[in-house]
Parts: sequence; structure tokens; C-alpha cells
Amino acid sequence: MLNVREIPTSGILSAEHPPVPPAPDRADRADRPDRADGTAAPAVDPLGPTSRTLIGLLARSIRLHPNRPAVADDRQTLTYAQLDRHSDLVAAALSAQGVTVEHRVGIHLQRSVDLVVAVLGVLKAGAAYVAIDTRYPPARRDLMLSASGARVVLTESAFAAALRPVVPTVLLLDQAVQPDETGQVGGVRTTSQPVVTDSMAACVMFTSGSAGTPKGIVLEHANLVSFAVNSGLPQLTPRDRVGQISSVSFDAFHFELWSTLAAGAELIILPAVTDLIAADFQRQMRRYGISAMLVPTMVVNHVVREDRDAFSSLRLLQVGGDVLQPWACRDLLAGKFEGELYNLYGPSEITTACTAHRVTREDAAGETIPIGQPLDGVTLQVVSADLRPVPVGEIGELLVSGPGVARGYLDAPELTADRFRTDPASGLTERYYRTGDLVRARADGALLFIGRVDDQVKIRGYRVELGEVERGLARHPAVREAVILADGEGDGRRLIAFVVPEGSLSMKDLRTHAAAELPHFMVPSTILQLSQIPAGDHGKRDLDALRLLLAGHRERTRTYVPPVGETARYLADLWTELLGVEQIGMTDDFFALGGHSLLVFRMRRQIEREWGVVVDHQTMWSTTGLADLTRVLDDLLCAVPDRVEP
Repeated sequence: MLNVREIPTSGILSAEHPPVPPAPDRADRADRPDRADGTAAPAVDPLGPTSRTLIGLLARSIRLHPNRPAVADDRQTLTYAQLDRHSDLVAAALSAQGVTVEHRVGIHLQRSVDLVVAVLGVLKAGAAYVAIDTRYPPARRDLMLSASGARVVLTESAFAAALRPVVPTVLLLDQAVQPDETGQVGGVRTTSQPVVTDSMAACVMFTSGSAGTPKGIVLEHANLVSFAVNSGLPQLTPRDRVGQISSVSFDAFHFELWSTLAAGAELIILPAVTDLIAADFQRQMRRYGISAMLVPTMVVNHVVREDRDAFSSLRLLQVGGDVLQPWACRDLLAGKFEGELYNLYGPSEITTACTAHRVTREDAAGETIPIGQPLDGVTLQVVSADLRPVPVGEIGELLVSGPGVARGYLDAPELTADRFRTDPASGLTERYYRTGDLVRARADGALLFIGRVDDQVKIRGYRVELGEVERGLARHPAVREAVILADGEGDGRRLIAFVVPEGSLSMKDLRTHAAAELPHFMVPSTILQLSQIPAGDHGKRDLDALRLLLAGHRERTRTYVPPVGETARYLADLWTELLGVEQIGMTDDFFALGGHSLLVFRMRRQIEREWGVVVDHQTMWSTTGLADLTRVLDDLLCAVPDRVEP
């Protein structure tokens, strides 16, 4: 919790608040006065005059909505006025350390009100923030800090010792922002801030790199402002409560934070998705009074499969990050959800989204959900391999120009020049970004996503470059070479690793190494050892040969012990349905076969629905072998009198 002394101000709530209460009725919240005369302040006009900086957007909301809650978690709530003052203290503390314009500052904090305060403090100091998910392994965290050139990292005491060898200055948020009696922090007046312009760097975020090294994307204030107030997106209002669930290192965080603050709405820091699911997603949305969210596609696909009314309390549900499945839209729209459903598309390099499409029942009845039309100010062009425009209806690579196109990649001028271009042949008259995505335009102008030009894939909603996973495995001293394939489709897609050992190689040690080197979504679900990687006639990797090896391995070498008994056979069939893996046996493990938290949720819900017994969440997580789970379920069934078999 941010430990700063509150500067007394008449009419302002205290800095310490009880946990986020259940949301009051929307009509009551709408009538909450903002002004001294008791009238409500008007909503933010996204097209009205305002500074094209994030600081300017925040200042506007502070002026219009000083007493409205701006951000809340389960421990505290800050109004817009309080958020302003607390972030001023952070800015002053950073200025005292010499931080100024175009510097980078790391933020390594748990998702909380404090993290939002830290982000705003970094921007007020003139610097760009580098937000690092605390769930990342140390290797990934340290790489992001080092590659960004962060001068300072804002963190909490639990992480400080590990960060000191990586960054020149480590500031503990709860200690670094204590003002003295004169309102100074580190000898710097808390009101002293540099002039921030729209062309200054605001954020550096990292995505996977095609050469195996994550690349930093530099987003300027103007990029983020253009997205936050874009009239091509459904508009938030001061009455909205926006749920924050995304990783702070991914671009969905831009909507959650900047679109919310620009509208004068309230940002609610929610528990992790797995906790929300375990506690009943639908009930949690109502408990927190969430009215708008941007939810990862994979979460929607999985949650709606088990509870089509999970999002029924929302007036606005935006989905992005992967291919939205028509069946998920059909189930959602056939239930109690009466809000607006939007499918968003856009690489991080163009600031979260460049197209949007409101999904209708007609769309859901089709074979694919469109990614839609360009946002306000965005220009799109579909081109051939030689960057010439293709006719409507033909497949081509998507080029994007407009105010959301990033400055480029940090310290990578050649890569920036390759992906961010100016080329009259493309049909675009301004600088554009090559997405590497293949699309096709319908007659009505709506775009349909087809696939990727390169080997970048989506795993559970995350962008993954296969080369980065290969390099992560190859850093193990007993691995001479590694090749990664993506196997499966949609939500069931998983990574398969082929490794050539250097001497003796323990699979257990390699999995431990992978978990320490790579984010969880990059850890391969299957690892196969080979004496050498097969090569084609030109000496390149023969990926088709690897796929044949994978198929043969599954066919010939699976140690299969048939499920014994009614319960085991039921679970084996259920795992086959959830995992897309045939011949599930008594010795199999759910996670080793590609299971993950959302599939655990679905398995738990289906067992409850079909057998009438509840396996508690912790037991389901810790009992991952088929034989062990069979015993747990049998014990529960024995305690149910006169049960009805599914």
C-alpha cells in the first residue's frame, strides 16, 4: 500500500479506504455530484480541445471530476484529486534521482492502486515507464530492465534485493515518496515537473523478437492519447467501472488505464483471472460492479463455454488478443448479455488496436468474426508481397498508418526501418507499420483475419516468437540445439520442443530451466530429444519432417495404461475433450498434456454439473494425475447418497 502522508485538502477523502465495496445502483452513481454546487460534471469529450499528452488527459479529468473515485483495489481507493497528489510525490522522488525527459523507469509492483500511482509519477517526471509483470521469471524481468536502459526501478521491499544488481537505482515506493514538512521529497519541490510534449516517449513495452530476443516498442504520448480518446471505439463515461485484469506488460493495459482515466471513469484492480474464475466469474463481476472490460480472447472463449452469462452485467465487453470464435459469440449473445460486444485487432506497435467491429448475431452465425473497420484517424492498406495494393477480396499483408503507429523499436534502427516505413508504392502517404498479418477485405470494407506471414504464433492469447523459445531452451548447458513447433489450433494450441542434447540431458532439469527463463506461456508442453535436427535439400530445418516425427512419437511411444473403472473412464473422456489428446491413460498428468488454469476451471465446472459434486479449487490444482483425481472423485461420490449417474 502506498505509504504517503496525505496533504490536507478540504472535501477530499482520506488516502486509506476500506476494500472496494459492492457497486451501488448505477442510477445512484450517476447522480454523484462532482462540483461544489452539487451538479454533475460533464463527461469527457474525446474530440474536445485537450493537451495531446497523457498528463494533459489526466489533468482534464482531475479538473472535471476531482471527487470521483479514480482507481481502487481491495485495500484502498483514490479519487482523481488524490491520485494527482500521490503521483506528484512519486514524480518528485524520481526527479531527486536525476530522472528527466526520455529516461526510462522500470516499475516492478504487484497490480494495485500503487502501480497506477507509480505510472503517473514516472510520466510527470518526464520519463517513460517500463511496466514488468511480477509473475515473470527473473531472467525475463532482468532482460526487460537491462534492454530498456532503465535508470531507476520503482518496486516493493520483497523484490528489492533481486533488482539491485540489475538497475543503478532501486526505489521502494512506500519509502521513496515521504514528503518533509515543507512539501519536499529528496530536496525537490513536489510541484516541480518538466514540460511534457506529445512526441516524448511515454512507455516502452516488450514483445517477442523474431531473432529470439524480445524487442522494446517505444510508444509516445500522442500514440497512447490517440487510442485513449479514439471516437472509433465505444466510449466510456464517468459512470463506468472498468475491470483491470491484464498483465501490466501487455497492451490491453493501455485501455484499462488510459481510456478509463481519460473518461473520468473508475478503474477497479481485480483479482487474477484464475481467482475470479474459482470464485464464480459472473458473481465477481456483479460484486465489483464492473460495467466495461477488455478481456483476452482466450478467457472469453473458455469462460463462455461454461457460463454464457458470465459477462451479462457488463454494458461493454471488448475482446482482443487472438481469434474470437463464432461459437463463443453465439453462446454469449444467446444468453442474458445485453451490452455491446466488440472484437478489437491490433499489434502492440500501433498502440493496442487499429480496427474494431461490433459483433452481431449475424456475425456469430458465420464462420469467422471480422476484425472490423479502421479506428478514427487510422488508414489501412492490404498489399501483396511487393507492397502493391491488392483488390478487395484478395488476401494480402495489412499495413497500418495513423496516430497510433509507434516511434519504433528501442535501440534497433535496422529493425525499425524494416517494419516502420514510408513507401508510396503501398498506397499510403504517411509512415506505416508492416503488421505481418494476412487479411482479406469484405465488400463492406470489414477485414477478416487470415493468419501470419512469419512464424509468430498466439499461445493462449499471447504473441510468441518461436525463435525466442528456442534460444531460451538453448541456454541450458546440456542443450546443443532446439527447434519449436506450434501444434494444434485456437485455444488448444501448444508449443512442442525438439532438442538435441550435449551429453546427458535431464528432462526435469530442462523443464525447470525453461520455467526460470521463459514466461509461463512460452514453456513447451512437450519436449522430445533427437540425435540431430532433420534438414532439407538446402540445409534448412525440415519442419515437415519434425511434424512426422511428432506424429510417430505419439503413435508409437505413448505408454498407455487404459483407464479402469467408470470414474476413470469419465475423466479420461473429459480430458480428451478439453485437451484434444487421444488415449488418456491412468499414468497421464493433466498439465503435462497441455492443461492450464482455464481448462482446470472448465473441468471443475463440468464435474459439478454432470456428477453433482464439488471438487474444491485447491484440490483440483494439486491433484493433476488421472489416477489420483479418480480416487478423489470416487471418495466424493461415495459421500453422496442416491447419486444420479451422468
